[in-house]
Amino acid sequence: MKKKSESSEIRINKFISQSGICSRREADILIKKGLVSINGKRCITLGQKIKSSDKVFIDKKEVKPEKKIYILLNKPKDFITTSKDTHGRRTVFELLKGINERVFHVGRLDRKTTGLLLFTNDGDLTKKLTHPSHKVKKVYYVKLDRALEESDLKKIKLGIKIDEELVIVNNISMLDRKDEVGVEIHIGKNRIIRKIFEILNYRVEKLDRVLFGTLTKKNLPRGKWRKLSDNEVRSLKSF
Repeated sequence: MKKKSESSEIRINKFISQSGICSRREADILIKKGLVSINGKRCITLGQKIKSSDKVFIDKKEVKPEKKIYILLNKPKDFITTSKDTHGRRTVFELLKGINERVFHVGRLDRKTTGLLLFTNDGDLTKKLTHPSHKVKKVYYVKLDRALEESDLKKIKLGIKIDEELVIVNNISMLDRKDEVGVEIHIGKNRIIRKIFEILNYRVEKLDRVLFGTLTKKNLPRGKWRKLSDNEVRSLKSF
């Protein structure tokens, strides 16, 4: 019984963060300022753990656990992956109509790239899915400005040096047309697929993420979103 009780405890800053109020670092600042209390007593220890039955208050206002939400969007072209843009460009969050919870994007897609983009308020899952060690599978459809040469296909399979680092895709194959390829890659570096082809003097005319982890675009039109099923969430957490 003791082990079960201990395993259900959580650090106070993590609890505050998961409630959607602020980040863990910002929660620590609130604790240092003496604004956080547990069961009516001021919290003075940054790493203090609490049980699910404990009552947490920030400046006398109770902190309620935030319900976890998982959203899959089929991103259209010309939307940027950010919550706000000072240049007046359209953001992916404008497409999430009807979602009142505070959510964050898991990784990102550049403005011209379309396809699957995941949103959630589950910080632990976000960290897992974006960490290179978990090797989350991502598959892209790539349309080039010209046919991909067999010699360049071999170069990509062997690895392309980008910014002094050798980048190797997990799989690449020609599709029905010679200017269309499918690319499987586990790393999530910014614009990495575009950079691979640009170095070989190809222009990427279309880039579409068709698979993320175990998630596909099936029955999800461009510009639309849906909530993940319990089975889909469990599948993502199994990585």
